[in-house]
Amino acid sequence: MSEIKNVTVKKEANVYYDGKVTSRAITLEDGSIQTLGIMLPGDYTFGTAEAEIMEIMSGELDIRLPGEEWKTLNTPETFSVPANSSFDLKIKTVTDYCCSYIK
Repeated sequence: MSEIKNVTVKKEANVYYDGKVTSRAITLEDGSIQTLGIMLPGDYTFGTAEAEIMEIMSGELDIRLPGEEWKTLNTPETFSVPANSSFDLKIKTVTDYCCSYIK
């Protein structure tokens, strides 16, 4: 889906890794939350409190999910991350993403 309608946008940015990863939180009509963001080239580790579905719209990157080996994603691509875990990313080019939080 390239367009999201009827949302509320939180104006304050989420900023990680000295500004190399940024996002904005949106609340959908049904109350669910997503973040829309950009990652600049670099190596990152992210922890999860809730389960997440990550949709990578564009960019070149490698990912290591919990208990798995590194793999290269061919964007656009989607992957899931379990709650209370972490995952690693090697971002090679500017990467555009949408993260959905699963309760």
